[in-house]
Amino acid sequence: MGRVEDKVCLVTGGGSGLGRADAIALANEGAKVVITDVSKENGEEAAHAAGNGAIFLEHDVAEDDQWQRVIKQTLDHFGELNVLVNNAGMFIPGTVEDVTWDQYRLHQRIHMDGAFFGIKYGIETIKTNGKLGSIVNTASTTALLGYHTSFAYGACKGAIRTMTSHAAIHCQQSRYNIRVNCIFPSVIQTPMIEKLYADAAAAAKARGVEPPAPVPPEEQLPSPGLGEPMDVGYAVLFLASDEAKFINGAELRVDNGSVINPAAL
Repeated sequence: MGRVEDKVCLVTGGGSGLGRADAIALANEGAKVVITDVSKENGEEAAHAAGNGAIFLEHDVAEDDQWQRVIKQTLDHFGELNVLVNNAGMFIPGTVEDVTWDQYRLHQRIHMDGAFFGIKYGIETIKTNGKLGSIVNTASTTALLGYHTSFAYGACKGAIRTMTSHAAIHCQQSRYNIRVNCIFPSVIQTPMIEKLYADAAAAAKARGVEPPAPVPPEEQLPSPGLGEPMDVGYAVLFLASDEAKFINGAELRVDNGSVINPAAL
């Protein structure tokens, strides 16, 4: 207990999946957590699960005015902001040929616009308190590897990777006491991934393709497999803490070696 004691941490998309795990990991180590999400039901449940006085605010990360409101509400409630985690996201599978313009733009709005506003307002707010601050952006291994059906998602995660490095150097050269880092999760067992797998299985069944038989537990390999949300939560916790005070502009893969051994996927 205490690795981020009394740090005010805002986590976008914190109502489920990775964001929920991030919020719980931070709150368990003493942080005052603000969970934002488009789902009031999920966000309030996550705030209750996180505990330690965590609060929930409804928030569409693609809207500039909502960012300004959420930042103001955070300052009104907790007095300052120390850590911002850009986690909110979504995924619609599609190749470069079959992804629609609307789907592509939706990915851009949630991932790229959301990260842009988070970085912009995060820096603007955190720099005023004079304390060591941290911004953690959530990319994906789809930004590092080629995937057949992740064109829009991977493109946006690649942009977040680039935003991170530019923002990190901007803060350093501006002499702001703010670090900006990026994490790259691989396949993590979240509701989004479970739905994706279920949809893929249903589509295959409709085509008359039988899914492969499950591998018995004794034959399952530990790598790369499916990660758990808290695997990412603990990585975010580290980057949010002062333990990572000399880590800036870094790219942390939470992937159990899948990038360096893609053949195992």
